[in-house]
Amino acid sequence: MSDLDTLKAEIKKLSARAMDAKMNLHDLSEELPINWDQILPTAQKAHEAFDELEKKRAELKKLEAA
Repeated sequence: MSDLDTLKAEIKKLSARAMDAKMNLHDLSEELPINWDQILPTAQKAHEAFDELEKKRAELKKLEAA
């Protein structure tokens, strides 16, 4: 498998992880004020997931442009 294919597969996994984190944050918001103390850790996980996804997408774009 090429580096490009490997990166695309990794992005697919990261995208699924980011969407899962997004849904966890959404579900938490619907339950408020129950579990309000989980807002920061849940939001941090979502932020990290989307940050990693965006970095890999930028890496892919750079690799495709080369």
